[in-house]
Amino acid sequence: MKSTTQAQHAKLANDALYYIYRYIDTDINIDELCSHLGVSRFHLQRLFKAQMGVNIYEMIKSIRLQKSASLLITNQGSTITQVANMCGYSSQTSFIRVFKARFLMTPTEWRKGGYREYASKIIKSSASASTSVANYEALEPSIVKQPNIRAYYIRHKGYSPKVKQIWQKLRAWLYTNEIENYTSIGIYHDNPIVTPLESCYYIASISVEDDSSLEQTSLPSFVIPKGIYAKFKVEGKYGDILKLIQWAYQEWLPQSGYEATTLPSYTIFKKNHFLSEDECFEVGYYLPIRLG
Repeated sequence: MKSTTQAQHAKLANDALYYIYRYIDTDINIDELCSHLGVSRFHLQRLFKAQMGVNIYEMIKSIRLQKSASLLITNQGSTITQVANMCGYSSQTSFIRVFKARFLMTPTEWRKGGYREYASKIIKSSASASTSVANYEALEPSIVKQPNIRAYYIRHKGYSPKVKQIWQKLRAWLYTNEIENYTSIGIYHDNPIVTPLESCYYIASISVEDDSSLEQTSLPSFVIPKGIYAKFKVEGKYGDILKLIQWAYQEWLPQSGYEATTLPSYTIFKKNHFLSEDECFEVGYYLPIRLG
């Protein structure tokens, strides 16, 4: 019974976090969230803190700032006020205050190049990314329209080689359920070039071609939102992905004529470096975009 309760609490916390990520561009009302989940405010706040280590308000604030930091880089045609509004801030003054407290510089200083030094420190904190020699200057994406994708997932805090452990668990889940037709998807709900790697939430997920027999699975599921994406076909080794994300957000997007949205980017694996013996990957990297 205790393990069942723990699984229920984990699912509720994950569902709440998914809701926050999905609607971060709105004024998130906790009472509406509780109604959506069918729980009381007290119950949600208590279990969310127990599961995530921070209270729900701190989480919303953190995610808003991460999203705004990314958009200030990529959406050069949007004013600071517009970026703030896209991330759920109604006051530019309060946005500037909390942004400076988090990133130790104003949004204007960040946009004028402060983000490069910040991102470089994150890259240097990863032994594999800091030694990566991957170069994507000649890489050209295709623009694609992606449908909603239902995915079963495990969330992991911290982007590091330890992510391999949750992919191994998903592999065991596939074997247990005798699933043969599936797609592996890695989701970057937190942009790892504006969020310290130890604080990043990474999601390993599986989209199953026919999930009609999975109603009793213990794994939670959510829908990866449909949208317009720039798709980059790449291959490489662990560490190269961070360099790719850095290049896509800092170099390709600002010069592309497109802007980013608040949706997360993700990779669809043809070959998963977390599970392959040679630790190499082949992926499509999907970056959510809109016309600037």
